[in-house]
Amino acid sequence: MTTSEPPRTIPFQGLRVVDASRVLAGPSCAQLLADMGADVIKIESREGDENRRWPPLMANGLSSNYAAVNRGKRAMTLDMKAPRAGEILGKLVASADVFLHSFLPDTAERLGLRYETMRATNPRLVFCSISGYGAEGPLTNKPGYDLMVQAFAGPMSVTGYDDGPPVRTGVSFVDMATGLSAYGAIVTALYARQHTGQGTWVRTSLLETAVSMLSYHAIAWLQAGIVPRKQGSGGANQAPYQAFRCQDGHVLVGAPNDAAWQRLCTALEDPALAADPRFATNASRLQHRDVLVGLLEAHLVKHPGEHWTTLLEQHGVAVAPIQSLDRVLTGAQVLANRMVIEARDSDDRAWPLLGTPFKIGDSGTAPGSSPALGEHTDEILRELGYSDADVASLRRDKAV
Repeated sequence: MTTSEPPRTIPFQGLRVVDASRVLAGPSCAQLLADMGADVIKIESREGDENRRWPPLMANGLSSNYAAVNRGKRAMTLDMKAPRAGEILGKLVASADVFLHSFLPDTAERLGLRYETMRATNPRLVFCSISGYGAEGPLTNKPGYDLMVQAFAGPMSVTGYDDGPPVRTGVSFVDMATGLSAYGAIVTALYARQHTGQGTWVRTSLLETAVSMLSYHAIAWLQAGIVPRKQGSGGANQAPYQAFRCQDGHVLVGAPNDAAWQRLCTALEDPALAADPRFATNASRLQHRDVLVGLLEAHLVKHPGEHWTTLLEQHGVAVAPIQSLDRVLTGAQVLANRMVIEARDSDDRAWPLLGTPFKIGDSGTAPGSSPALGEHTDEILRELGYSDADVASLRRDKAV
């Protein structure tokens, strides 16, 4: 007797999302909703989302920046300033479960993207606005970019080395983390709607996300007045816990507790180091960090990083090679966790993309690739009740 496989779970099947956001934070949030089965309609100006044109451009003509956060969506153009745009937008809102935008508050007001107005049209709508510096306060209408907020919100003050210039984190972590924050808030609001029957206004910003990620640094200042220093390659609270020079570059080694320290000394075959009272506890190792780093590098520089990665893992010591992206994205662990996936475009060509950072049972869909500008405009307008003649008229009026 055979049993059939359980049906594939698609959590947001039947959910419609209107994504009027741009660049990274909002689009990455909407992409996660699309990954979980939502019908996401990407609204762009007739010129397109600005990040369509940012290099590098891929073989299909799309920017890697755009392709990273817009897969699985349907795209339509809409000139928000056109006289007939409000009519189209009203129909979209009436059919939607979620509306998402990242315009500055004053700009959103001018374009008619008001929660109160949309709520009157659709009381069940979850309305999400993403800003640079928050929905309240004197900087409400200040444009926000990942780099600027890394500086303004504090992360850049603890990045790099004490004797070096300010350093940007190499990935746009504020943008992408804001997308995750918005996704969590939208899902929370949708869950609440099941009980209340009503939608709500969800607000988040790059600033609030970045400040929340200060975490223990912020608590140390709030409760003890400690202003953290730049962290270099490691952390200020444990030693050893950083990058060390080895024969062919650097390797990350961490012994964040005393037992791990003893295991590291055993792996290095240095009983004198293990018995040295300067290094007996984490507190004393922090006090003598500069001496400790020199002694450890005297060992580590004798062999390449691969040697130390293998040996230290055998002794239960935290260790990691510093990998370039080509190694990361072809590595067995990343591939096993489906962090590289394949999406197909309208011509059935396959394009590799990154997977979702979480898995829910067997959920998710086989995603389509990022859409061409306005690729689904006519299709979506017809779904909203417009005839072919209406669509032609809208195009003549340059509304779409």
